[in-house]
Amino acid sequence: MTNLWTRRLNHLGLAAAVLTLSGLGACGSMSGRDQNTATGAVIGGAAGAILTGGSTAGTVGGAVVGGVIGNKVDPNKK
Repeated sequence: MTNLWTRRLNHLGLAAAVLTLSGLGACGSMSGRDQNTATGAVIGGAAGAILTGGSTAGTVGGAVVGGVIGNKVDPNKK
């Protein structure tokens, strides 16, 4: 039974990654700041989910924090 759940979770993770990457493909018309915000939210949400064992609050909290950090990153700063 454990192997079945592990395989399902692996497939779910792969599907989430594919959907995320295909969604980010639509970022071509977004500004650099908008792209950074979206990327930060995705990475933060994934990190929050991993660190909290998949809790909704951890995922949403991570996405919010990641989005704010991504928004503050200046792509033109050298």
